Amino acid sequence: MSGPTVEARGVSKTFPMPAGPVTALRDVTLDIHPGEHVAITGPSGCGKSTLLHVLGCVEPPSAGRLQFDGRDVARLTDAERSRIRLERIGFVFQRFFLLPMLTARENIELPLGECGVGKATRLERSAELLEYVGLAHRADHRPPQLSGGEMQRVAIARALANRPPLLLADEPTGELDERTGRQVADLLDLVHADGNTVVVVTHDRTIAGRAGRRLCMHDGGLVDGDSA
Repeated sequence: MSGPTVEARGVSKTFPMPAGPVTALRDVTLDIHPGEHVAITGPSGCGKSTLLHVLGCVEPPSAGRLQFDGRDVARLTDAERSRIRLERIGFVFQRFFLLPMLTARENIELPLGECGVGKATRLERSAELLEYVGLAHRADHRPPQLSGGEMQRVAIARALANRPPLLLADEPTGELDERTGRQVADLLDLVHADGNTVVVVTHDRTIAGRAGRRLCMHDGGLVDGDSA
């Protein structure tokens, strides 16, 4: 059996603030194994998004140890961490963060271009992903011409562009109505079924109930979890 994709040991994160430091994570120990589908729940402000950013090598921990694919993240250069984020991790956010001046296809091609992928391969991969998320007919539409659910599906396609084994999703249905949210949740289930490791932060217990492992956070720490 392979080791964890992500291994956190005693991880804490403190942010300096004018009124004094704020601790967002407190002594978190967690493994994420290949092929898992993990949901992280908890009240607003409990540290869920901060934990996702630390696990995704976006924010360095203030204390503790983080390993990604067996490598100590603290020992990596900025360029090496950037490469991990580009090639090994896909990110999906609540507010989509698509570039409004680019088409759906061009948004998906962006991370491919950053990896130096040639134009013909970028076109082929973006077409494949648009078909995968059910938006082949919207390839030349820009974000303002898309619905919220369509924008999130494009964002998921963009996150999968470089075939990362780990997908991190931060409140991916938070901006969507219930029906559209279920469609996006169905797509995340498909991504997991196709072999990706998926970690989703959510307030929605219905969405969380789809995961194979559920973790709960409170005041910066993990307080409980269970397996489906």
